[in-house]
Formats: sequence, C-alpha cells, structure tokens
Amino acid sequence: MIAQIKQEIKGLNAAEIIEYVQAKYGPRTVFSTSFGIEDQVITHLIAQSGKEISLFTLETGRLFPETYYVWNRTLEKYKLPIKAYYPNTDAVAQMVTEKGPSSFYESIENRKECCYIRKIEPLHRAIKGFDIWITGIRAEQSANREHMENVEWDAANAIIKIHPLFDWTLEEVERFLKKNGVPYNPLHDKGFPSIGCQPCTRAVREGDDFRAGRWWWEDKSKKECGLHVTQ
Repeated sequence: MIAQIKQEIKGLNAAEIIEYVQAKYGPRTVFSTSFGIEDQVITHLIAQSGKEISLFTLETGRLFPETYYVWNRTLEKYKLPIKAYYPNTDAVAQMVTEKGPSSFYESIENRKECCYIRKIEPLHRAIKGFDIWITGIRAEQSANREHMENVEWDAANAIIKIHPLFDWTLEEVERFLKKNGVPYNPLHDKGFPSIGCQPCTRAVREGDDFRAGRWWWEDKSKKECGLHVTQ
C-alpha cells in the first residue's frame, strides 16, 4: 500500500496530495495539528479540498496562550471541527504529585515520561482506527527528520504517515501563509520557529537550529518527544 501511494503521489504538489488522500482514503484519514505554521498550511488545504479528513490536536494542558489564540482563529476561519485529546488526568496527577510540576527539567527520563503522558498516550487514542495519518513535517526541521520519507510506515503506531510539505522550505511556508491569509501563531514572529508546551519551548537566535528552542537543556540529538520517531 505504501509503495502504491508513493507511486501515485509522485510529482504531486502539497494541495494535490491532500486532494488525492481526500478522494481515495477520506474518512480513513486523520490530521494532527499543533497549530504551527506548517500545520496551518495543511489545515487550509484540507478546508479547500473537502471535509472528509478528520482533524485533532493534543491539548497537553501546558500550551502557550498564543496557541489558544490561533486555535480559535482557525476554527473561525475554516469551520472545521478539531477534536481535542487530553492526557489521562490520573496519570498527570500521579506524576505531578510524585515529582512536582517541573520534573521534566531534571532528566531526559522524566521529560520523556511527561511527553508520554501528555502527548504519546493521547496520540494513540487519537489515531486509533485510522489508516492514514497526515502531518506537517518538513525534512529541514531537524537532522532526525531529514532521514524520513514523505510516505512511511509508522510501526510504533501501525499507521501510514504522509507528509505533504516534506520538501518545502521555511520560506515557502511563510509565503503561502501571507498569500492566502492563513492565521498563524504570533510567537513565530518573536523567534519561535517550533512551538510546543510553554515550559519546554523558548525563542531561538537567528541561525540557530530549527528545534533549538525545544527542550534546550538537553543534547541536540535527543530533541524529539516521540510523536514522530519511527521504528
């Protein structure tokens, strides 16, 4: 199936890939948005192509106020339902009770535990029952992502992932937003190229790695939360 999809979308642009998935897999497809600029491009394309694809977001409980702002603006503009998945409250309560609200700063193991509870476990629920998972991943976002492909099998989640913007540059994303009046997170104008949970994200300096502001206290090679680590 993956080989077939790769062949059928070969040479298609992002909008055409979305249209292809919409037409062929429709309700069997889900898109995960964190309201970053890449995700906003894909939301715009989904809204243009139809409403068969389901959208969801992971509400970790630690998001920036600006993220809620663009979430609301996205709902207003596109009229697409975006289902919110929350972490298991008992798991969060146990972690915070035992280790405090900022345990993720203390070790990689603690940070991964927090990411699992707030992101990975809710993700499993969000994509369950779907065959195709669309993401906003671009190859140049990090060294880990350069080795991915635009269509791949995610063994950890038993689902096919398609990245319509895989070969896009940051400049192409920004031009698309401006040309089409796509709402985006104002933090992107303040030095935040990658935006996640508020305690784990900060602005970066010009020329820094795309994900330098994520989990900045850790080694550069460890900067993935586990959502997009393939096996």
